[in-house]
Amino acid sequence: MGRKKARRRKVSISNKILLLLCGLYFIAYVDRVNIATAAPFIEDDLNLSSSQMGFILSAFAYPYCFLQIAGGWAGDKLGPRKMLSVIGIVVAGTTAITGAISGMWSAMLARIGLGVGEGAAFPTATKAMTKWLPREKWGFGQGVTHASSRLGNAITPPLIAAIIVSLGWRSSFFIMALITALWVVVWLWYFRDNPNNHPKITNEELAALPPQSDTTEKKEKKEKKVIPWKQLSKRILPITLIDFCYGWALWVYLTWLPSFLYTAYQIDIQKSAIFTAGILFAGVIGDALGGGLSDKIYKRTNNLKFARKSVLVTGLAGSFIFLLPALFVHNLALIAISLSLAFFFLELCNANLWAIPMDIAPNHSGTASGMMNTGFGIAGMVSPLLFGFMIDVTGNWQVPFSASIILLFVGIVVTLFIDPSKKVDLADSDEENIKSTTSI
Repeated sequence: MGRKKARRRKVSISNKILLLLCGLYFIAYVDRVNIATAAPFIEDDLNLSSSQMGFILSAFAYPYCFLQIAGGWAGDKLGPRKMLSVIGIVVAGTTAITGAISGMWSAMLARIGLGVGEGAAFPTATKAMTKWLPREKWGFGQGVTHASSRLGNAITPPLIAAIIVSLGWRSSFFIMALITALWVVVWLWYFRDNPNNHPKITNEELAALPPQSDTTEKKEKKEKKVIPWKQLSKRILPITLIDFCYGWALWVYLTWLPSFLYTAYQIDIQKSAIFTAGILFAGVIGDALGGGLSDKIYKRTNNLKFARKSVLVTGLAGSFIFLLPALFVHNLALIAISLSLAFFFLELCNANLWAIPMDIAPNHSGTASGMMNTGFGIAGMVSPLLFGFMIDVTGNWQVPFSASIILLFVGIVVTLFIDPSKKVDLADSDEENIKSTTSI
């Protein structure tokens, strides 16, 4: 079927899809971390201890973790259009329910529901990126989408604090539920699983994308795709371990940072929110740079292994170094600067962790990225809980921060042994033995 020659557009369809995904990541993280800013008020209102709050904060991660692989597989099979629409509806509903909680158990159930909704979100979005972004921009795509999620992190503390002061903590959840539902409507209207089926796509835009099957979406769903589970598991497991080490540190920022600043430095909630936002904004920059930097290194060297590993090691090592002052310094300004730099370097890793499953298994990127992000989910299950437990037992914030530092070092060591240039793409796994002609 012929297409008319494209009129010059300011924004391509692919970039509009990427913008929609950025919106998803932004909203998902506001829905995910707004409870951290509200935590001190929820504790007071519902008479909860730090350990009980730790259970609530970690409850999200249990279904989130266990649905990563199944959710990624479902995204591969059902397609991102339908899957992300369902996900958005569930997230909107459970976010609204969180605003109506009455105690620890109802709060945990609401957070579990949110984890169910978000469990398949990012693996499915990765599947969409594999279809809608050129191969040489996969790192960039992961970078800008995760930068959007970190922008959500950074904006959430002052935004939610302002809503709490004006309307109460419950209203913050109701407002975000409405915004999430609006995103679903736009996504369902505009997105198509196969770029060939988008009514406004042009031949010029299609030529820049990975090769697409010239079938309808309905026929695509009937195609039988065999997933090489054994080969995928073997290749992705080390990335999962690195993601766990990365995720442990990240969950500390996402769940305990506002409470750390609020209690350790005795500053009010609005001032604490401003410091938290400043620290988390450093992650926006790190995410935006990490994926693009890796892509540029790959373009210049034609060495995918070096491109991904060099940025990962730099990020983990930088975060390790700049987190050390948290053990010895008790000055708010110095701690804010140190944590900002540590978070910046930590977030250099994020886009590369998500790009590596796309590198290794582009035809099964939803499943592969779900396997990888299971490490982040496991970290989310144990990090907030153990962090709160260690604070209750020791009364010392340095103890849980030490655990983060140790795990960052473990992540550096494991990174030295990965090789994203070896592909597992075809069911017969012939490509598993293909190695890059260049190595470090």
